[in-house]
Amino acid sequence: MSESKKLVSLLLLAVAMFFSQNLQAQDVGVKTNLVYDATANINAGVEFGMTPKLTLDISGNFNNWDMSHERKWKHWFVQPELRYWFCERFSGHFIGLHFHGGQYNVAGLKNSISFLGTDFSKIGEHRFQGWFAGAGLAYGYSWILGRHWNLEAEIGFGYSYTRFDKFECAGCGRKVEEDSDHHYVGPTKAAINLVYIF
Repeated sequence: MSESKKLVSLLLLAVAMFFSQNLQAQDVGVKTNLVYDATANINAGVEFGMTPKLTLDISGNFNNWDMSHERKWKHWFVQPELRYWFCERFSGHFIGLHFHGGQYNVAGLKNSISFLGTDFSKIGEHRFQGWFAGAGLAYGYSWILGRHWNLEAEIGFGYSYTRFDKFECAGCGRKVEEDSDHHYVGPTKAAINLVYIF
């Protein structure tokens, strides 16, 4: 079984375990990340109350759109996160421990970003296709907008391990590197979530 299939299987098992419990009011929230919405990434999340101060948040993201000028930014990933709320769940400050994994196919995205050992400008000249997995820590805050609506902001920092093939250009299939790896350290989560709480 491939690494991505194992990851998806574990995620589905976790979701099934939490849905099998009796859920009461203020135990579940569904959400969309407005940051990802603005960049045309299909995304959705669900958050389950576990104890008065603990929740489990699971989000998924998908982008398979073709861009002009042979640019690619195709990916999918899942990001489960265990959250500790300082006051009560779904309200106020929280910290989270998140994990993430997925696959990507990116090319032609001109930029000059380089920090903490990762040079993103290489994406402008070559195509990279591979998978990634990692973990991080996050801080966030949730504002209550109404009886069922919240607005939530979160930022996370962590680590990702990736394995990839590198291609000469976005539109051609000539491989110039195979099964390479990279260790990324930096931002791993950025969210402004609109949340509906049941």
